[in-house]
Amino acid sequence: MPAAPLRLGLAGLGTVGIGVVKIVQSHADLITARTGRPVQITAISARDRSKNRDADLSGYAWETDPVALAQRDDVDIFVEVMGGHEGAAKQATEAAIASGKDVVTANKALLAHHGHELALAAESAGRVIRFEAAVAGGIPVIKALTEGLAANQMRRVMGVMNGSCNYILTRMQNEGLSYEAVFEEARQLGYLEADPNLDVGGIDAGHKLSLLAAIAFGTKVNFDAVELEGIGAISIDDITLAADMGYRIKLLGVAQLSGRGLEQRMTPCLVPADSPLGQLQGGTNMVVLEGDSVGQIVLRGPGAGMGPTASAVMADVLDIARGLRLSTFGQPASTLATAQPAKTATPASYYLRMTLLDKPGALAKIATCLGEAGVSIDQMRQYGHQGVNAPVLIVTHKATRDDIDHAVARFAATGVLVGAPVALRIEEV
Repeated sequence: MPAAPLRLGLAGLGTVGIGVVKIVQSHADLITARTGRPVQITAISARDRSKNRDADLSGYAWETDPVALAQRDDVDIFVEVMGGHEGAAKQATEAAIASGKDVVTANKALLAHHGHELALAAESAGRVIRFEAAVAGGIPVIKALTEGLAANQMRRVMGVMNGSCNYILTRMQNEGLSYEAVFEEARQLGYLEADPNLDVGGIDAGHKLSLLAAIAFGTKVNFDAVELEGIGAISIDDITLAADMGYRIKLLGVAQLSGRGLEQRMTPCLVPADSPLGQLQGGTNMVVLEGDSVGQIVLRGPGAGMGPTASAVMADVLDIARGLRLSTFGQPASTLATAQPAKTATPASYYLRMTLLDKPGALAKIATCLGEAGVSIDQMRQYGHQGVNAPVLIVTHKATRDDIDHAVARFAATGVLVGAPVALRIEEV
């Protein structure tokens, strides 16, 4: 007798939701062959029923309320692609678990803020939450960490996890355009969230990093401990000067567990231009995983879009159809440790750009501030004068971020600084 169909309740009919519909409809035979059972959508939910969505939805039951969808008897898996970390998405996910459903979600914000409590609830109810689509779009990074690299002690997780920011930075690099010009271009093209700060402020990418860190290091998700710095202060001058030294600027996420605790940062960094991260163009994502046995693994691919994200959603659905049931974060939620948040203490070289008044002794005062903070200078360059101002670039020897911050704080008292300096870490990749 053929296996009973696996029935999906799909909440959210935006780009990703319609992508899921199209895969289920167009690949029905392939899915059945690969899982041993049919996968069907039985019911759907979205805010506007009358909207034209370029897909045949006539065969599905409609629920205005996603909570009601999550509680239907003809739904085995609740697929949540609505977004948002409070309100309907959270309530419907909780209702699905309470009603005995498994959950597949693309919602990184929901899990970054409530992942631990949802995982505890799911596991106590014998349900699973899968979220491959929540991190790096079509790249199977969650599966890589929870399955392929499960026997490794992870050393570091690193990556470019927001395609919009990478598009802006590489467009500035390739065309010599200002941040403001490319930001507006990205907004017009629909590459930015309704609240652009979720992208350019590093928040979206920070959500993703916190989820990867929880899996990699066996810790409770702690998005609040992620050090966030967006790309808004990066100028075309920074792009040009970094390139002159053989570097590219990326919004780079890094998580690693040290003796001080769990370091999580999503900040602009310089990376070598000839490294895989340095060569990453446009809206593509890249995640670098480093384990004690495997060494370094580099995963590269589309970080967003209908096809890639829906592909990741369906990968989770197919795993459940095959009977694969894993803990949400790779081990039982009750065993996840509470990590001590740690500000980045790993020393690194830093790029410092500032504008000084063009008068005798200005550079000497800046060098003195650095020396008093315990920071030594590797390179110093002064570029073309701008009237009475002198743009200056300094690359330090390895120092901690605390030492850099102390030095920068001293700059203000020198009386030679014009505007705010820019300080960017040079990451070894």
